[in-house]
Amino acid sequence: MTTEAPPLDTSTAPTARQVWSRARGIALAAVLILAAAVGMAAVRSADRHGALDPRSADPYGSRAVAQLLAARGVSTRVVTTLDEARSAAGPDTTVLVAVPDLLTGAQQTTLHRATADSAGRTVLVAPGGSSVERLAPGVTADPASSAHSTLAPHCALPEARRAGTADTGGVRYTTTHLDADSCYPGERLATLLRVPAASGNGDTIVLGAPDILYNDRLDEQGNASLALQLLGSRPHLVWYLPSVSDSSATDGGERKDFLDLLPRGWLWGTLQLFVAVVLAAFWRARRFGPLVPEKLPVAIRASESAEGRARLYRKANARDRAAAALRSATRIRLAPLVGVPASQAHSPEALLPALSAHLPGDGQSPHSLLFGPPPGDDAALVALTDQLDALEREVRHS
Repeated sequence: MTTEAPPLDTSTAPTARQVWSRARGIALAAVLILAAAVGMAAVRSADRHGALDPRSADPYGSRAVAQLLAARGVSTRVVTTLDEARSAAGPDTTVLVAVPDLLTGAQQTTLHRATADSAGRTVLVAPGGSSVERLAPGVTADPASSAHSTLAPHCALPEARRAGTADTGGVRYTTTHLDADSCYPGERLATLLRVPAASGNGDTIVLGAPDILYNDRLDEQGNASLALQLLGSRPHLVWYLPSVSDSSATDGGERKDFLDLLPRGWLWGTLQLFVAVVLAAFWRARRFGPLVPEKLPVAIRASESAEGRARLYRKANARDRAAAALRSATRIRLAPLVGVPASQAHSPEALLPALSAHLPGDGQSPHSLLFGPPPGDDAALVALTDQLDALEREVRHS
């Protein structure tokens, strides 16, 4: 072992170049994922801007329906608050709820009370299970959606029979109302229901999919005919677009949390990203299972291995580890010489009494040599090495 002092600027910390070499693959993957997410969000936001909005000319907007209704004398008014929708309900008005699932439970109950006895028509666009039960009591949404989007009416409802096939396939519904019209069945369950009001001439239309209202789907199948008949039965149409900023959303003490406001696609995307991170961690892991011994391509002399390890200790300034290795090796060699089992070679209670019997009483205490503190500098480490060698020679010749 060499005794030269290590340079002051020696450091085992990785350099910036090494850190970049190791992390550039993961950084590149993260950048690509982020760019893809931003691109998808931008594309989706551009395509879906103004979805089901009668003022929007985007593919998923509903401006074409509003213009066709206007040509037939039906006025369309857009409202975004519950109070406006409640006050607009009447016998000569159709209230269309574009996204019923955005309403809280209290809002849905309040809206149903306002429209149930108004003698007008209420159109619910693709309400989910909890929404449809509050907005149209007696109607239940099936968990499974229709496998086909284009369906035939198969019912006696005049509007459906005149329109013929239409793109109503989506959420499927069942009802306990015996006088309800169940149309456009998908796998035997209706995707369009007309439920008459308990009193008066009003009714509620439950539509399983919004496709017949989209600008880019209006000219397909009988979509236009069905949409105009369902929305044009009264001279006035109130198009209710629920807004998260509506103050009535918190009046009943119920408030949607952050996860409720996130689109379902973002939740699935987060789950997929988590799975990708776990797979990347497994891929980047160094080794699983026990080590597999391999033959070295060349033979390395023991002295070279010892010298190489000593240089590593010196580079890391690890005098404590070097001293511990020297003492451990000395104890292992001394134990059989003094009659101590190898399993107790590192036990001071077993090794020191047997060792003292082979040493004169005026020598240095073997406890400080074999179990003492680490040396404070390189000179002390060299002195410890010499003392351990002298101790082992003395025991062998005793």
